[in-house]
Amino acid sequence: MSAGLLLLLGGLLAGPAASVCPGVCSCSRGHRTADCSSRGLTKLPPGLQHNINFVNLSFNSLQGLDSQLTHYAHLRTLDLSFNRLEALPPGLPRSLWDIRAAGNHLRSLDKNDTAYHWNLRALDLSDNELERVVFINNTLPSLRALNLSRNRFWTVPTNMPHNLVSVDLSHNYLARILPGSLDRLPRLARFYLHGNRFSRLSEGAFQKLAALEVMTLGDNPWACEDEENIAKLLAWAGQTRATVLGCPCYTKPVCGRQERHSGPVTEPPLWVDGPSPGHQANWALFETGKHQDRWGANGSEEHESFVWTAPTSFSTHTSTTAPPPATNKPRAATSRNKSHGLLSDSQTVPLMILVLRALNTF
Repeated sequence: MSAGLLLLLGGLLAGPAASVCPGVCSCSRGHRTADCSSRGLTKLPPGLQHNINFVNLSFNSLQGLDSQLTHYAHLRTLDLSFNRLEALPPGLPRSLWDIRAAGNHLRSLDKNDTAYHWNLRALDLSDNELERVVFINNTLPSLRALNLSRNRFWTVPTNMPHNLVSVDLSHNYLARILPGSLDRLPRLARFYLHGNRFSRLSEGAFQKLAALEVMTLGDNPWACEDEENIAKLLAWAGQTRATVLGCPCYTKPVCGRQERHSGPVTEPPLWVDGPSPGHQANWALFETGKHQDRWGANGSEEHESFVWTAPTSFSTHTSTTAPPPATNKPRAATSRNKSHGLLSDSQTVPLMILVLRALNTF
């Protein structure tokens, strides 16, 4: 038998063996994309192709992976959202661009968890129990989007990666921004701080955010009686080139030079063209209508979205009392809506119309 024929037969025989998919998963794109979501898994399913590119393990019962994914050197996107993880799994591939671990029980992010992920572009740790994160200087150089919303932070994390474009810290317990925390974020364009416990901010807290385009400050218990502090904050909000949604102690729902902002309050990472198989990352999309937060087979679960709206009547009175500390961190939006806060999907109308209506009242 000729050598050429042997090679041909060998290729035919090796083809099916090289393209494998675990029986509990559904695969596509030459078995390089595996959707193993909502399968009741407690461990990594065997049989993933060695050059797998995308793995969706969301909505399972995983408690750890014990470095089982380390040798998948071509893995770009890993979705571990809504499992039972108490820590980010060790030994994740350094090839990863996108890590999604929303809806777990993470309590801290240590420096070694991300120290070697120089290719990472998006990190979603929303809806966890995080109280602190530790980043090492000059690590995560490719990280552009960081979602830490719906956790338990009391202060804005320091030493965040310097090339970030989008940071979501909404719906935490934030009351302070430590001096210098935001001084080395020259590319930060979208910064979401709504739904926290800010009552006042130190002067110049946002002064170094030269690239800022959108910021949200609504649904915070601002101390409006501290006229000097609030006046300085409003002066900055009126002069910045950014759109500021939810002006503190003010009658406008939108302030800043770009008052006619009509886009979503937050957006997915710039490089994401659409929802990934099995799960859409829990970025705080504030648009009219609803977006699906769980893209499982039935596609039935929807996550309520919100938009900033102008109140039907304006009031100069603003509550200065912060709500009492909650014993348990809420998992979903509550009815804490204040004037210039958030209204639920059933009350939403296009933001542009509301802003124009608000401006016409002055």
